[in-house]
This record gives sequence, C-alpha cells and structure tokens, in this order.
Amino acid sequence: MNRAFTSVTAAALVAGPITPQHVDPALVDYFQQQLEGHYRADMFLGPHDLIGTVSAQYQLIDKLVRSAKGETRRGLLRAGAAYAALVGWLYQDAGDMDGAAFWRGVTQEIAMRSRDPHLIGYSLVNQAQVRTDLGDGRAVVDLCEAALDDADRLVPKVRIMAMQQQAHGASLTGERRTVDQLLDLADQLLPQVDDNLPWGNACRRTPGYLEVQRATCYGRLGLGTEAGSLWAQVLAEVPETARRDRGVYMARQATAAAAAREPDHAVEIARTVATIAVETRSARMRRELATLERAMRPWHDAPVGRDLAEILAPLTEGS
Repeated sequence: MNRAFTSVTAAALVAGPITPQHVDPALVDYFQQQLEGHYRADMFLGPHDLIGTVSAQYQLIDKLVRSAKGETRRGLLRAGAAYAALVGWLYQDAGDMDGAAFWRGVTQEIAMRSRDPHLIGYSLVNQAQVRTDLGDGRAVVDLCEAALDDADRLVPKVRIMAMQQQAHGASLTGERRTVDQLLDLADQLLPQVDDNLPWGNACRRTPGYLEVQRATCYGRLGLGTEAGSLWAQVLAEVPETARRDRGVYMARQATAAAAAREPDHAVEIARTVATIAVETRSARMRRELATLERAMRPWHDAPVGRDLAEILAPLTEGS
C-alpha cells in the first residue's frame, strides 16, 4: 500500500534543490497545446494508459516552475494546475479515490499559487467531483458555492462547471427542483462561453453536456422514465469513437430502464456496456454497472436477472 501511494504522489513531491536552468517562455504554449491532445486521448484510451504520461509532464512543469521567473512562471503554474487536474481525473476514472483526492489537492495548491481566479474556481469544482463520487452531497454544494462566491470574476465556463456540479450535489440530497434550476441557469450561460483557456472545455467538447448532467441527476433521484428519455437523446449525439463516455452513459441508461421497470431493455443495453468496460478498464463504468446490478435486484431470480449475471461475469473475472 505504501509503495502504491508513493507512486501516486511521486510526480508531485520531488524534493529540491533543483539545478537552476533557463526556461524559454515558448514552453508555456507547448504544454498548453499538449493538453488538448491528452483530453482527446483520454476519450479513446481511458485512464490507465495515460496516467504515467501526464504525471511525467506535470513533474517536468514543476521542475521548470522552480527556475522560471515573471510571466513565464505564472504561465507554467497555470499549466501545472491544468495538468494536475487531469491527473486527478485519470485516477478518479481508474477508481483510485485516494490518488484522485491527492491530485485534486495538488490542483488547488497550484491554482492558488497562480493567483488565477478561474483556476481557483476550477480547482474547487474538481474537489467537488471527488465528493460527488463519494456520495457526499452537502460537501459538493459547499465547494461549488465557494467557487461561485466570486462568480462575477469568473469566465462563464467556470460558472457553468460549478453550477452543474452543484446540481449533482442537489441530486444526492434529493432536491430535484434545485437540480433543474441550476442546470437551467447553466444552460443560459452556455452561449457566452468564448474563452481560449486550454482546460475545462467539456462543456464545448461533450455533445449534450448539460443534458448528460441532468440525466445523471435524474437517475440518482430515481426518475427512471425521465432519465431514460434524456439518455436516448444524448446517446444519439455521442460519437461511436468516444467509447468510454458512451459506455458510462449507456450504463446509466440501463439503470434508468431498470428503474422504469423495463428489465429486458436494461439487460440489452448492458450487453454492449460490458464489452466496452472490459476494453477501457474504466472503474467508473464498472461502478455504474454495479449500480445497475442493484437496480435489477427485483429480477435477480428471473431469467433476465440470470442473463445480466452472465453478461457481467467477465468483469468480475477480470478484476
């Protein structure tokens, strides 16, 4: 366990002193441009193949920050916060919540050091994402409210991220009306997203971004029919190439079908999801399938329940 923790933290905890070196300002653009490629690769590969690459680049940024000065240093700090956020996300998607929480903390530290209010807000939303996965709705709301304390200083993108994450917190505490209010407000801001910041662009990159959040929240609230209808709309827009995201969304769609008392439809969807889960090794997808199993308990002894157990057996064997 100690060895595993060391490997998670090693890239962020490099002891000095570091030999001073010249840091060219062009390196800031280099790291920012690399980010978009990492985000795309994450959609295709899943977390395990990327964690080492992105962590190593964060470690290099951390080394350069120690020698850089002035605006170059501030630019590298901003890039470092974005890289740390991505590493945290990769650990979260891989199911390592200890690693995710550590790197979300690193993100917040670097964001604070950068003095960038947008990144500080983004880092709080990152912390809230971990709390969402831990089922701590009140903490999610606390963190998102903190991010929105200075809403007027934030670009619309960060405000949207905080509002949609706060909606997840509200879904965990059973407040459907608040979920809808927050997501409707976020939707009004979407046309105003026009920044050129290289991080946090899911609201631009993800088809039906806010409807994904609404469908997820409705699923948590047990609104199977409403969630199922939204997932059908969302999945019509998500490209086949986005395998991991499609798998997660389809698993949630299957759970919504079970909640709507459509077990045969749920199992039909699960058949595809199980294949994607084996390919991508996404722990998030496995968690969604575990949620589906719980939703399918009323049919545990029926033929459809046995079909589901057979479909999911390769995932148990592979873990």
